[in-house]
Parts: sequence; structure tokens; C-alpha cells
Amino acid sequence: MSHPTTARPSSIAELKRVAQPPEVRNRANAEHWTASLYLRDLSPYLTWVFLRTSISANGVTGFMILCGWATAFSLLIPGVVGPAIALVLGQLQMLIDCCDGEVARWRRTASPAGVFLDKVGHYTTEALIPIMLGIRAAGFPFELPADYRWTTLGLGLALIIVLNKALNDMVHVARANAGLTKLEDKRGGLTVPDGQLLARLRTAARFLPFHRLYHSVELTIIVFAASLVGLAFGQVPVDRILLTVLVPLSLLALVGHFVAIMASKRVRS
Repeated sequence: MSHPTTARPSSIAELKRVAQPPEVRNRANAEHWTASLYLRDLSPYLTWVFLRTSISANGVTGFMILCGWATAFSLLIPGVVGPAIALVLGQLQMLIDCCDGEVARWRRTASPAGVFLDKVGHYTTEALIPIMLGIRAAGFPFELPADYRWTTLGLGLALIIVLNKALNDMVHVARANAGLTKLEDKRGGLTVPDGQLLARLRTAARFLPFHRLYHSVELTIIVFAASLVGLAFGQVPVDRILLTVLVPLSLLALVGHFVAIMASKRVRS
């Protein structure tokens, strides 16, 4: 199907055909479970609104970035209110994240700049959330230096999360520098670790996917759930327990991710 980049879709069905092709809907890793569950059903309606304006796909990504930052800073609001706002904004960020690609595909304006901005949005959001959780666990507004422990744990968790995300991008950089083809975003194939033990561990991780806890959506869900528990046991103590549990699990996820990459064919010529 061809259409001018300035044209507007005549129907939601037409927009879906162009902006949500099978190669997008069937991606194994780039598509978050919330997108598969319901966001891709909602996003064409918001994309329709964006296409009625002059905003570019990169402009939509800018909204996504701001929404992600607002998600993180909402955690500074005490009690359940802050995490509840963060929970909603985290879902909204992912909805807008669906829309920027749909706008780019409809207008045929996909570019490296758009991919770069998308990475900036997710990296910064997923770093800011644990940092704000650390400030929250310190009992914001907190006293210095007595509460450095919790802010330091938050910063440490942010660093581990960013490193874990960067491992995937490091694979693509390594393959490009080695002259290898780009990895296809599908299950199996080069992503499966060699060796029965590692393959079994990878399968087991699908049933207990703690390594997926550190995406912005999962983090906001966890922090909101913790805030509900905090109604009975106190917000600050529960936040501190949560942060104390998340840090070692994140280290385990980071090491496991590194081992899985090195044991697979992703970084082999």
C-alpha cells in the first residue's frame, strides 16, 4: 500500500495495516508484554490524534521521555498517591512509546535519531525510577548523612539496571563492528545458550522472570504494591525492604544476562 507521507489515514483499520505490520507485532524482545496485551489495541486511536497535528515522530518520542521522567519523580509524593500516579504514567509512557513508531511508519519518517531518542527515554526513565525509590526509602525529605545508605542503594540499583540494558546494545555494537548481520528479533536461534545446563536455566527463568522486574512498568507495579503494604506496616520501612531485596536480585540478573550472552552465538562469528 502506498500513501503520501502527509496523508491522514481514512480509518483505524488502514492505520493498523500500515503502522502495525506483522513484523512489529511479532517481535520477541522489542515488544513489551503490555503492548501485546492491550496497548497496541489502544495506540492507533492516540496515533490517529497525533497524525491530525504537525508533531513529528521524534516529537512524540519527546512526550514519551517527559512522561517517563514524570513517572519517576511521582515517587517523591508520599504515601500511596505517588506510586499510584507513577503506575498510571508508566503505562501512559509505554502507550506513547507505541505511538511514536506508528507515526514514523505511517509518515515514513523512521530515522536513527528516532531510535536514539527512544533509547534515551527508556535508559533515563529506568535509571531515575530506582534513584527516586532510594530517595523515597530515605524518607524524603531526609537527613544527611544518616540516610545516605538508601540513596546510595538507589543509585547502585540504577547503575545495575542501566548496565543490564546496555548489554543488549553492546551485542549489536559488537556484531556491527565485527561485520556480522543484525540479530533478528525473534525467539530461539542465536539467543539460545549452548549447553544443557544454561538452556535449562534460561527455560526456568521464563517461569520465574525476576530478571524482568527492572523495566519501568514492572518497577512501578512493584513500588505501588509495596505502597499498599506500607499502609499497614509503614511506607518507609517497606520501601527500604523492597530496595534491599531488589539490589541483590538485580546483580544476579546482570550476571545471568552476561553469561547467557557469552554462552550463545550472539557474539560469535
